[in-house]
Amino acid sequence: MEVDTPKISSGLEGIYITNSNICKVDGINGRLWYRGYSIEALAENSNFEEVSYLLIYGALPDAEQMEAFSKKLKQYRELSQTTIDILSRMVGRADPMDILRTAISALPADDKDAYENSDDQNARKSIMLISKVASITATIGRMLAGKTYVKPNGDLDHASNFLYMLNGSKPNERDSKVIDLMLVLHAEHATNASTFSAMVTGSTLADIYAAVTSGIATLKGPLHGGADENALKMMREIGTPANTEKYIDDALAGKKRIMGFGHRVYKTYDPRAKIIKKYLIESEDYSDDLKNLAAIALRAETLMIGRLGKTHGIWPNVDFFSGPVYLSIGIPLELFTPLFAVARTPGWCAHVLEYWKNNRLFRPLDFYTGALDIEYKKISER
Repeated sequence: MEVDTPKISSGLEGIYITNSNICKVDGINGRLWYRGYSIEALAENSNFEEVSYLLIYGALPDAEQMEAFSKKLKQYRELSQTTIDILSRMVGRADPMDILRTAISALPADDKDAYENSDDQNARKSIMLISKVASITATIGRMLAGKTYVKPNGDLDHASNFLYMLNGSKPNERDSKVIDLMLVLHAEHATNASTFSAMVTGSTLADIYAAVTSGIATLKGPLHGGADENALKMMREIGTPANTEKYIDDALAGKKRIMGFGHRVYKTYDPRAKIIKKYLIESEDYSDDLKNLAAIALRAETLMIGRLGKTHGIWPNVDFFSGPVYLSIGIPLELFTPLFAVARTPGWCAHVLEYWKNNRLFRPLDFYTGALDIEYKKISER
């Protein structure tokens, strides 16, 4: 019996999988909201701790709630010897994202309530993960530089402590502000690949540690989490602002992808990229190298918008300007994608916690197009 070929939505494009109150992405008009708050308002007025609370609990905290939440984040910053040993064994031998994924998957060994899945316990574990992913990522970066683990500083906020654990010294106000901003801008973005991956794992009723591990594993792919790193590498290849036009024309002629441009959802300028660009062009204390990279980025932006923006809907995305900004505060290239995981952890956790309220195991279909009833032959007859 013949079966009509179903409509296939490659990559699940255009398919809605659930209702959500967490994030709204308006790809046509270039708008983004977390829990109803515009990304512009949050970037201007909030911080990563408050945004994390908003994503996990669904509302902005009052002063007492914010103090208690920040205290819990600080409580979980310290890394166990188990985690430090994992990092020590793997740094220099594996990709930083593989190291991060492995260390996160091992965290239940140090959590006596790891498999208690009440709402309160899952919220607690989410807070722990937000804290631990940051501490682990900073320690990976420190060990990559040949240095030893630095214990967290309880007097510092989340972003400042990340830089402290990475560099071993208190950061200046500007660097803390910039890293906090980048964390806020990357904290959430609806059901992107890594969030969907975390939700699929969560839908099996695996624990939140397993779900976040899945998110990290998915984020490793260059089509999702590695674009800022590749965009910066492209700027290095361009070399000088004067060479930008030739590089882009040659790349487009050869149908080579220009990293940091285009987005699966946004068909106009990514609102997060606008905010990052503002910080890029307003900085005055750049080295000559960073000034050169910034000039290349701005020149490439103008050229790409002119060639593909209005005609093809290909505009700068959040990754394009991120590389030079990260370099300006001393974040090494190999830490770009792990830092994305630091930012996105509250978003992953929020989506899993929300989905569990009306959980249904994800089980999509594929349409089989192969042969049937093939005659089996013994191995001696093949």
